[in-house]
Amino acid sequence: MDKNTLIKQTCLTISTDNPFIILDHLFQLEGINMHGPEHHVLDGCALLSALYNHGLKFNLNDALDEMIRRGTMMPGATCGHWGICGSVSSLGAALSIFHHTGPLSSDPHYKNHMKFTSDALHAISEIGGPRCCKRNAWLSMKTAVKFLKEVYSIDLPDELVKCTFSHKNAQCLHKQCPFHNKIKVAFVCVHNSCRSQMAEALLKHYDSELFDVYSAGTETKPQINQNAVRLVKSTYNIDMSTHYSKLITDIPNPDILITMGCNVQCPSLPCIHREDWGLSDPTGQDDETFIKTIQIIDEKVKELIQRYKKC
Repeated sequence: MDKNTLIKQTCLTISTDNPFIILDHLFQLEGINMHGPEHHVLDGCALLSALYNHGLKFNLNDALDEMIRRGTMMPGATCGHWGICGSVSSLGAALSIFHHTGPLSSDPHYKNHMKFTSDALHAISEIGGPRCCKRNAWLSMKTAVKFLKEVYSIDLPDELVKCTFSHKNAQCLHKQCPFHNKIKVAFVCVHNSCRSQMAEALLKHYDSELFDVYSAGTETKPQINQNAVRLVKSTYNIDMSTHYSKLITDIPNPDILITMGCNVQCPSLPCIHREDWGLSDPTGQDDETFIKTIQIIDEKVKELIQRYKKC
């Protein structure tokens, strides 16, 4: 089944009038890319579905077919090559389909649609590039929700959007984006007393703007390894003296789950990405072995930062 058929079927079967929930469902469909011209179709379809589910009377099936026809006429990369975002054009097309406007229309809808698209483009221009099709969709939709309420007294639900796509976007603006969520990283080992604690401390030290960092264990100890505290302090001047051992049930679900190399199973901790660093526990070893482990963790933490910090 092609993307546009999936988009149409979803919009015909979903019952919510919240356009942001509809967008999220469409974003998750098989074959929908992080960026791409499919957004020229799905953004407008989401608005039409929300309007229909809000109780407005029109033929949704025919409207979606027309939205697909118009959306697929738009070339890709219009934001960079033509100076107009395809998401804005998509929502403008949806409004024109809903109101039956055309190039010869003289009713207020014609100028109202122009006002909407100019406002939406202004919101996107305030953020700047590089493009993000998800960010632009949310900005356009928020402008549309405000416009419909102010101009037509159509009160669609708004939503406090928190992005979950940063890890898929090599050009993510991170904190410059109004929808950005920090990437949640959890380091997990058995007792959360040594390796996972050092990894948490190092990642927090290097980049606490991009990452929310946690560590935890499947069991706990009364205190964390004092050699870890001493050697991280002497090597990096990072104070771990207030760190304490935590269970995996004590931390939020992470985006990235990193086990330290002890075959830890975390069935109650769902995540987007999981990896194992395969590190031996230096507990009880001499300082040289401990420092080597810290250095390996340091290298892996820096690699992690570079992997997700592309801009």
